[in-house]
Amino acid sequence: MQQMHKDNHYVPQVYLRQWATEGKIPTYGLLVPHHKVPLWKRHSLKGIAFHQHLYTQIVGGTETDDLERWLDREFEAPAERAITLAVTDQRLTPDDWKVLVRFAFAQDVRTPARLREFLHRQAQAMQSMLDETLQNAVTKLTHGNLSVHPGKTTSASGFPLKLLVEDQADGTATLRAETVVGRAMWHWSLRHLLTNTIAKMPYKGWSILKAAPGCSWPTSDNPLIRLNYIDDQRYDFGGGWGVPNGDVLLPLSPTHLLHRCAGRRPPFRGHHLDLATTQRIARIIVEHADRYVFAREECDIREIRERTVSLALHSAERETWASWHAEQAKAEIGG
Repeated sequence: MQQMHKDNHYVPQVYLRQWATEGKIPTYGLLVPHHKVPLWKRHSLKGIAFHQHLYTQIVGGTETDDLERWLDREFEAPAERAITLAVTDQRLTPDDWKVLVRFAFAQDVRTPARLREFLHRQAQAMQSMLDETLQNAVTKLTHGNLSVHPGKTTSASGFPLKLLVEDQADGTATLRAETVVGRAMWHWSLRHLLTNTIAKMPYKGWSILKAAPGCSWPTSDNPLIRLNYIDDQRYDFGGGWGVPNGDVLLPLSPTHLLHRCAGRRPPFRGHHLDLATTQRIARIIVEHADRYVFAREECDIREIRERTVSLALHSAERETWASWHAEQAKAEIGG
């Protein structure tokens, strides 16, 4: 029997290895409990950028790590060879480029930062979606195209939604839609994005750029950057994969950067950026980080981004993740 994977790494170790030395990676924490915490701390690759049960699912009342294994099989494992080829300046085949882009897209949607964005967005939009679902269900019921049973999920797509019929005293019935904005819904979204939306991703126009000689880039726990850039004072991280003149950036090593700018011809692979552009990208990588910045060597990044020192915030976040699995499992089981 295969061992259950409970420590789910949302930034794969095969990726972070490019910044590690002897299995340790210098890490700058952006949320710490007190000022005595060192600015940088060396972590093992196994001991950083993971949460327990982030990808665990409850299926038929039983825990499963199928999503974790699927992410590894479909995106992480295939990327190991392609990343190695890219960062050692070896030839990449069209299939290698596709593997890199698939890895980048998966990295865009699987982090805790994206989880929080997803939950916030769904909490705002859920009522209107449920109203629309109920209207469609009533229409199908009227025409005999839908059979609803109490407590049974009727979504053929696997979306975690229940349509229930409640008999009323006057002989009528009430149709109710139930769902929980949580882990199960996020997992459904991940599967959908990484099996359907990913098929529409552009696989042409990519290049691998190199840092200015003598310079290096960090990376982070939120490493895929979708950038809307106008100038040094006007840019944001709300870009898309196909937005004209929108940049997609993913550091592959301290000196290599996967890049695409929609609508622009890419520079030749291996093009060395100038010092100012290299430093600008380094700043953007740090600004886009969620809780951790990783680097090959320790450096002073406080001018770019000061860490938050708060025992209350740090403790609250630890407690949230400590109770994450129990709370989500209860919701998924229906308790």
